[in-house]
Amino acid sequence: MIRVIMHGCNGHMGKVIASLASGDPDVEIVAGIDVADDGTAPFPVFGSLKECPIEADVVVDFSTAKAVDALLDACEERKLPVVVCTTGLSKEQLSHLTAVSRKTAVLKSANMSVGINLLQKLLKEAALKLFPAGFDIEVLEKHHNQKVDAPSGTALALADSVNEALGGDMRYVYDRTGVREKRTRDEIGIFTIRGGNIVGEHEVIFAGTDEVITFKHTAYSKAVFAKGALEAAKFLAGRESGLYDMSDVIG
Repeated sequence: MIRVIMHGCNGHMGKVIASLASGDPDVEIVAGIDVADDGTAPFPVFGSLKECPIEADVVVDFSTAKAVDALLDACEERKLPVVVCTTGLSKEQLSHLTAVSRKTAVLKSANMSVGINLLQKLLKEAALKLFPAGFDIEVLEKHHNQKVDAPSGTALALADSVNEALGGDMRYVYDRTGVREKRTRDEIGIFTIRGGNIVGEHEVIFAGTDEVITFKHTAYSKAVFAKGALEAAKFLAGRESGLYDMSDVIG
C-alpha cells in the first residue's frame, strides 16, 4: 500500500482526493498538511511538512503557489517524492522544481486528468497533418469565476503540445482586440472565458477551408483530477529522482 501525505488536505481538492483514497485499497493517506485544521480529517494534520514526523512514500500537493517552495525544500531534505498539482507557478518556481528533481522524484503536470494528457498526444499527431494542409489553430478554455490564472495552465499545455509538434516556432496570441490586422499563419490564438462554476472545458480548433475539426475535453467534476493525482502518486512512489509528468503515468 502506498502511504501518502496530502499537502493542502483541507482545500476542496484535498478533500476530494482523501475521499477517493478511502475507497482505494492501494492508497492510504497517513497525514495531511494545511495551515488550517478544522478537525474533520480522518488523519493527523500538521501546519507544514517539516512539522510532520510521519513516514510516507509520496506527497500529493494541491495547495497554492505560495506554499510550493517550502514544500519542495522539505521534500528535497527528506528525499520524499512529490506530485505537484498546484497551478500558476512562476518561472522561478518551475526552475526550483527542476532543481529538486535531481535529489528526489517530482511529477508536475498542468492538468492531472488522464483524458487531457491523452488529448495532448492526439493534438501532436493532428497538428503534423492539418497545419501543413492550411488549417489555423485556436484554443478556447472555460473555467469557473473563482479561477485566478488566465489562460489556464492546461490551455497553455495544449498549445505547447501543438507548438512542439510543429517545431516550436509558433507564437501565442492572447488578445486581438487592439490589432486591426488578419491573423498570421504562425500564430495560435488562446482565449479565456470565466463564469459560474464551470469545472473546466478546453477546445482546440483546427479551422481549414470548408471544414473545421475540434478536439474538446470537458471535466464535469474535480474528481477526474483527483483520480489522476492518485495514479500519479502510485507511479512516483519508490522512485529516487527525476522529473516526470502525466504522460509518463499513462505510458
